[in-house]
Amino acid sequence: MSSLYAIVKTGGKQYRVEQGLELLVEKLDVEVGGTVTLEPVLVRGDAITVDPSALKSATVGATIVEHVKGPKIRIFKYKPKRGYKRTTGHRQPLTKIRIDSISA
Repeated sequence: MSSLYAIVKTGGKQYRVEQGLELLVEKLDVEVGGTVTLEPVLVRGDAITVDPSALKSATVGATIVEHVKGPKIRIFKYKPKRGYKRTTGHRQPLTKIRIDSISA
């Protein structure tokens, strides 16, 4: 593990990222190959930075690798003795990103 990492927030979730890491996040409306700047919540280098005024200068840059769908989820509803059965499914759209740079 490298010494410089950040906690970023995207899609209502927080992720611990390092330079070169690839991860799946909620779908971002950016073309494949495009770049996006993520909002850091915490930056850790030699010391931890959580001060909001100091985090305004910190940036985390990422490149969109691909858009994919998550695993298929089956939803089954059933009420006994009533003949009620419903089956539906869901696949969450996801975006695979690669962290290019972290600047504190």
